[in-house]
Amino acid sequence: MTRSVLSPYVSPWHRKPNMRRYGPPVKRTTPADSKLVTDLAALLRSIPLRDGMTLGFHHHLRNGDWVLNMVLDTAASLGFRNLTIASSSFFPVHAPLVEHIKNGVVTGLDTDYMTGPVAEAVSRGLLKEAVAMHSHGGRARALECGELRVDIAFIAASAADERGNLSGLEGPSAFGSLGYAFSDAEFADVVVGVTDTLLPYPLIPASIPQHRVDFVLKVDSIGDPKGIVSGTTRITRDPVGLVIAKNAARAVAASGLVKDGFSFQTGAGGASLAVAHFLGQHMAKEGITGSFLMGGITGYLVDLLEKGLFTSILDVQGFDLEALRSLKSNPRHVEVGASQYANPLNSGCIVNALDCVILGATEIDTDFNVNVSTGSTGAIMGGSGGHADAAAGAKMTVIVTNLLRARLPIVRDRVTTRTTPGDTVDVLVTERGIAVSPARPELAERFKEAGLKVRDIHDLKKLAESMAGTPKPVAKGEKTVALVEYRDGTLIDEIKQVKD
Repeated sequence: MTRSVLSPYVSPWHRKPNMRRYGPPVKRTTPADSKLVTDLAALLRSIPLRDGMTLGFHHHLRNGDWVLNMVLDTAASLGFRNLTIASSSFFPVHAPLVEHIKNGVVTGLDTDYMTGPVAEAVSRGLLKEAVAMHSHGGRARALECGELRVDIAFIAASAADERGNLSGLEGPSAFGSLGYAFSDAEFADVVVGVTDTLLPYPLIPASIPQHRVDFVLKVDSIGDPKGIVSGTTRITRDPVGLVIAKNAARAVAASGLVKDGFSFQTGAGGASLAVAHFLGQHMAKEGITGSFLMGGITGYLVDLLEKGLFTSILDVQGFDLEALRSLKSNPRHVEVGASQYANPLNSGCIVNALDCVILGATEIDTDFNVNVSTGSTGAIMGGSGGHADAAAGAKMTVIVTNLLRARLPIVRDRVTTRTTPGDTVDVLVTERGIAVSPARPELAERFKEAGLKVRDIHDLKKLAESMAGTPKPVAKGEKTVALVEYRDGTLIDEIKQVKD
């Protein structure tokens, strides 16, 4: 896959949509045709798969995914080479991919997030070509605009029927929303639904409809349910984390945004869930009913919906069994796709309607730029996901983090990798105080009036360094191992090879 030269990032809304949507080839299926197949090798030959193609995958199976490994093992056994893998995320379960890179089966990666052995190998320069790293909305945009061309999309579905209606709601591997696969289904040249559970036609409701699916591959199992969903994601019990969460909830309450119709996004991390919990208590006390919830959907957000504190959940990805139950049973809990969620180049995505988003950080600098892509060594350990998308759309973006992590200051002069630009970040909440962007002086005044400790971000940096010292600059190699794209497709940063 040949990548075009990216223009540099300028500002969140600088790039103009001067292009048209890409269209996949027109196909047909006659009444006598069957989409159902059980032999993956035969399917790859018949499509046909060719050297140099780009294969698409989604990450709703998370660390329980067996589909990506299954497809690549089969492609390798058939002798295919020079493939690009465009998966919305890579997890530790995808460790076999490292050998496929070493053997030349895979020579390119395109993703929104990566962690585990694949991220480690990329960080050390294993791939000849730099990885393209998008946001979730940016990946949807790239597919729609034809900047990312997927030849064959493999869409893991926990249930399907023989004509290609796909769902993530039924079967032993059920995981919930299929939202991150919607764009692959719409714009890939060939779409293969992969399932371990065939149900009678018509499968209702279908997340992805039959007219977007060319083949249905029946396999023994698409993944390990223990790695897909696991009971309930829990609120942090860490005393410092709870202090941060309480202060963040107080800041959101003091912002003036929390009133009837309030919309809110948070992730599935322990501190973020605690913010949602404390904010829910405030809303219940004040008799406030919010509009919609978004983010990594968990039982805690479902609880806010079922208590009547919010009127709806818009779900692009579920994280636990309660999210799955609610999506199946509650008509106010609705599945949405990645483009509707966060694509900046369409007629209006959901993040543009957000009042507030709570996000994390591995680093933040004194210009409020945020890193969620690399760790303290400079190695890849994440990626934007929806981070840059939600920050750009929300009226108020709040970063919650400890002032120190692993005895290292989080506030820096300059982040190692810029994932989310500072001009879309408003507030930093730590256990030692709250910093507010100079662009939002009215928030600083409201927080002070509410009795919150507001501090200059430079003072927080000095405080952290007084406790843990000034961190040494990360040693970087010359080779660029990843290109960090902003959500509009411009280049916001490069990740260099880690020096051992």
